[in-house]
Amino acid sequence: MSTTIEKCTDCGGTSFVQASDFINLRPLDKKLSIGSERVYTVCLDCGEVVSIKVKNPEKLI
Repeated sequence: MSTTIEKCTDCGGTSFVQASDFINLRPLDKKLSIGSERVYTVCLDCGEVVSIKVKNPEKLI
């Protein structure tokens, strides 16, 4: 998975890291679904989350 972000819109920083959350995203109507991991792209200069992607969107169906 690749996210191309050249500049943070909040501070203008150019250093980013990808991180994940420990709670998967799942459909509201499927409480027992495993769901999918979210991947955040975070600016290392100011902490702004500049992108959120679902790793496996097909798991939300």
